[in-house]
Amino acid sequence: MMWPDRGGMTIVADRVELTERIQRLKAARSAVILAHNYQPSEVQDIADDVGDSLELSRIAAETGCRVIVFCGVDFMAETAAILSPEKVVLLPAVDARCSMAGMITAEDVRELRRRYPQAAVVSYVNTSAEVKAESDICCTSANAVKVVDSLQNDEVIFLPDRNLGRYVARFSRKRIILGSGYCSVHEHYTRQHVMQAKRNHPEALLVVHPECRPEVIDLADHVASTSGIVQYVCSRREQEFVIGTEIGLLHRIQRICPGKICHPLSMEAICGDMKRTDLEKVRLSLERMEPRVSVPEEIAIRARRAIERMLEVR
Repeated sequence: MMWPDRGGMTIVADRVELTERIQRLKAARSAVILAHNYQPSEVQDIADDVGDSLELSRIAAETGCRVIVFCGVDFMAETAAILSPEKVVLLPAVDARCSMAGMITAEDVRELRRRYPQAAVVSYVNTSAEVKAESDICCTSANAVKVVDSLQNDEVIFLPDRNLGRYVARFSRKRIILGSGYCSVHEHYTRQHVMQAKRNHPEALLVVHPECRPEVIDLADHVASTSGIVQYVCSRREQEFVIGTEIGLLHRIQRICPGKICHPLSMEAICGDMKRTDLEKVRLSLERMEPRVSVPEEIAIRARRAIERMLEVR
C-alpha cells in the first residue's frame, strides 16, 4: 500500500509493517513510547502508556528505559527531559506546540511576583520550562485543587489557564489571582453546545474538562481531567455520555470500555498540534534519535523543583 507523507514523499509500507518497524526500533533503543489522550488513534494504539499529563509525568520520571518518545506537545517532552536529564527525550512532531503554554512567559511570572509578593505561584504543567522555573509548584487538571490547598499562602497566582483557575476557586478558600490564558479547544464550548447536546442525547450524562468555561461546567454532570473522565465513564452504570474535551479521548474510552456510547460535545473540538504526530514521525524519531528535547541545566534545576513538589502532592 502506498500513501504520501505530510512532506510529500511517498512511503511504501502498510500500517502493520510500520508498526512492526517501530516495535523493533523501540526494543533496539530501549525506548518507551508515551502518548497523550488527545493523540491520533493510531499513535495511541502503538504507545506503551496513554494518559494525561500527571500520569505521563510520573511514568517518564519512573521508567527504566533509556529513551522516552513523547507523543504529545512541546511542554510535555520538556517535562520529561527535566525529570530525567540522563535520558534521551524525543518529540516526534517537533512543531507540536501548546498554544496555552505560549500565553505566559517567565517575565510575566516575575512581574506578577512583584505585584503580589505574598502569593505563591502555581503553574499548570501546560507551560514552558522557563515558566516552571519561576514557579513555586506545578499542577495538572487532575490535582490542581489539591496542589493549591497544599500551600500555606493565602494568595495564589494561578497560571496560565483562567478557566481551570476559576474551577479551582470553587473549591478553595484561598484568593486566586488568575492568569489570562486558555485552551482554545475547551474555550470553544459554549452553553449553546451543551443545550444542543442535551436535546440530541437527552439520556446521556455530560462529562467535561475543567478547562471549560464556567457556563459549561455549571451544566455538567461531572468535571474531571482526561483520565478522570475515562474512569468516570467506565465506572458508571449508565451507558451514554457526552464528552466535553478534545475528541481524541473518545478513542481511549472505546478501547478501555467498549460497551459505552460516547458523543463529542462538539466535532470541532480538535487540537491541531496534538494531531501533528503520526506513525511515520514516530519511526523516524526512533531511527534518527531526533528531534531531541533538552532543557538548560540552570532552568531545569529550578523547574524540576516545582514539578517534584507537584508529584509529592497526593
